Amino acid sequence: MPHEYALTPSTHLSLDTLTELLDQETRLTLSAEARQRIQHCHSYLHNRLEHSDAPVYGINTGFGSLCDKSISPEDRGQLQTNLMMSHACGTGEEVPSDIVKTMLLLKAQSLSYGHSGVQLATVQRLLDMYNRDMLPVVYQQGSLGASGDLAPLAHLCLPLLGLGEVNYQGYRLAAADALSLFSWEPLTLEAKEGLALLNGTQFMLAYAVHELLRTRRLLNAADIIGALSLEAFDGRSEPFDERLHRIRPHAGQLTVARRIREQLAGSELQQQVKMAVQDPYSFRCMPQVHGASRDALAYVEQVVETECNAVTDNPNLFPDDDLILSGGNFHGQPLALALDMLAIATAEIGSISERRVYQLISGQRGLPPFLVAEPGLNSGFMIPQYTAAGIVSQNKQLCTPASVDSIVSSNGQEDHVSMGSNAATKALRVVQNVEQVLGIELLNAAQALAFRRPTRSSEALEQVVAAFREKVNFVSRDRVLYPDLHAAAAFVRSYPWS
Repeated sequence: MPHEYALTPSTHLSLDTLTELLDQETRLTLSAEARQRIQHCHSYLHNRLEHSDAPVYGINTGFGSLCDKSISPEDRGQLQTNLMMSHACGTGEEVPSDIVKTMLLLKAQSLSYGHSGVQLATVQRLLDMYNRDMLPVVYQQGSLGASGDLAPLAHLCLPLLGLGEVNYQGYRLAAADALSLFSWEPLTLEAKEGLALLNGTQFMLAYAVHELLRTRRLLNAADIIGALSLEAFDGRSEPFDERLHRIRPHAGQLTVARRIREQLAGSELQQQVKMAVQDPYSFRCMPQVHGASRDALAYVEQVVETECNAVTDNPNLFPDDDLILSGGNFHGQPLALALDMLAIATAEIGSISERRVYQLISGQRGLPPFLVAEPGLNSGFMIPQYTAAGIVSQNKQLCTPASVDSIVSSNGQEDHVSMGSNAATKALRVVQNVEQVLGIELLNAAQALAFRRPTRSSEALEQVVAAFREKVNFVSRDRVLYPDLHAAAAFVRSYPWS
């Protein structure tokens, strides 16, 4: 039976909780508190509209630069439907299904605080779609990351109206046909609802959640694979001595040094006399480089968790204060800056990894050139390093910050935008790229370590090599290598790095 989790506005939704919800077969519900807040806000809005004709943005006025256009009471529902249809202008590739599912969760969470004026049935339908794995077809391009992720969220929410398309059980269906499978009627939007659904940062936020969870694993992998490369290169352990890092006590640096010391504990290779006085920076500066990325991602995690527990539509309703405020909580700048930082911090892990690969194949410290017997007849691991270098170079291009860009839209009403959606989609490519680079490093490190036999590394690192060897065999002579590169990247993504 699936687990059940109730969205509760007074409870902090952490990344650890999100990990559990997304990894397990969890059925989402609304807590009694969330239901009461949603209903209270909805009742307040409609009671106010009955007794006042004062203009309220997007409720009885047009949108964007059309905010000075008054909308009659009988047209307010149609206004919201028109908004949904007209804003569904997404292009490009489809958003991956796991990210779409996260978008549904995060949109429901944001609406559950009772500051958006939506019907209870609207939030419940989002959760029904989540629970049934009925996932709307959403496209990657179309958002400026300013008035919320308008185009992607329009595609996410079109199926509530029986419009658009969904992916369900391996089939792409018209939303109306998918709803009929469960005898669900299309919803009729009321005042403010289209705006509440389309305003918000859930597109870039879902990407950020997905990328952070993958990057957590990636950082752990980098420390262990880096330690394995150090062993294979006959590197020294002194640069990881705790005393060095206590006098420059950045949290990430201390963590990485400790983790590498733990990986090296009990290694026969470390007990051998070392011929080299110092190792290249890509080995001895792992605590400083990996650690700086950890610290940067700690900042990103704080921003993302805050956004997961935020209301990001506009305007916002405060029923207990009899107040409706139009502001800018939909602006994606906090996430845009954080996502650019995530991409940069992750790319640096790939950059230093590729340098370790280069050192391992360079014929130093008793290792054969390109890590293969009979070099010359065999090219060995010459070209995987080319591949890693090409990927690292692409990451440098992808790390040009999106958040420093802006473009005027909506006739000048929306005159500064975050471009956080672009930051989100390109950051995912960086994460995927670094997973592949680390896979190439692991391929090289495991190969190089074989030339150190019979002397062995630590038990912890030998376990990693043994697990990897179940997926990729030692390369004794040239063979077609791309399946090994792909398998190595898959190993980085799936191995339980700790």
